[in-house]
Amino acid sequence: MNRNEQMLRLITALLAEQPEYNPIKIPETAQERWRILRSLMNLRPPMPADPDFLALQDTFLQGETARKGITRVGDLSPLQEGLYLWQGDITTLQADAVVNAANSQLLGCFVPCHSCIDNAIHTYAGVQLRQACHELMLWQGTPEPAGTAKITPGYNLPADWVIHTVGPIVSGGLTPEHCGLLRSCYQACLALAEERGLQSLAFCCISTGEFRFPPEQAAAIAVKTVKTFMREARSLKKIVFNVYKDEDLKIYQSLLKN
Repeated sequence: MNRNEQMLRLITALLAEQPEYNPIKIPETAQERWRILRSLMNLRPPMPADPDFLALQDTFLQGETARKGITRVGDLSPLQEGLYLWQGDITTLQADAVVNAANSQLLGCFVPCHSCIDNAIHTYAGVQLRQACHELMLWQGTPEPAGTAKITPGYNLPADWVIHTVGPIVSGGLTPEHCGLLRSCYQACLALAEERGLQSLAFCCISTGEFRFPPEQAAAIAVKTVKTFMREARSLKKIVFNVYKDEDLKIYQSLLKN
């Protein structure tokens, strides 16, 4: 079964689960099919999936990640001892864990094909990730507070684990409370990784996208918090600051050049 045929089967299965999106004409081109498939995955509510669907989805998503190319943390060069800077797609990074900038529901982004990291991580991990987060939320019984962290398997990501953290939303001017919550996000993720005995952890730029935390101040908090934690770390050996925008790359390069 080729890639286009895999997508056709997955789309058909998702439409059978979600009849409200019928009738829909399934396009012929791979690019258009991928957009429909990703949209349906983004919209799918948390619920168990058929084992045959999961087997095909897993094969497809792992193939998609292989097509994009996987970057191994072990192949990166540190800018400082134990500290790495990498510009790229975090869903292709093979680390013990990657950090997801989540929302308080912890269920991923439901906006079809949205450009946020939460959407990308849930897309390439597969529908199992939303279900795992849903089970965590049912057990917790309340929305996830800002400044805390939860861990789930990475499923179809190259990373073994995903650590989900909810950053502060900056409305108006930046306050000491915003800064304290962002610091807590980094501390909570580091502590959870250390508790699990992980050796490598990749951070995205928490809160700087949709949550509007100023990038320069966010990066300064990230670097300072990580450096402080790593002085006493036992298992953690490698921390990657993952950036996507050129602007963020320059900010972190400046902070890590000394």
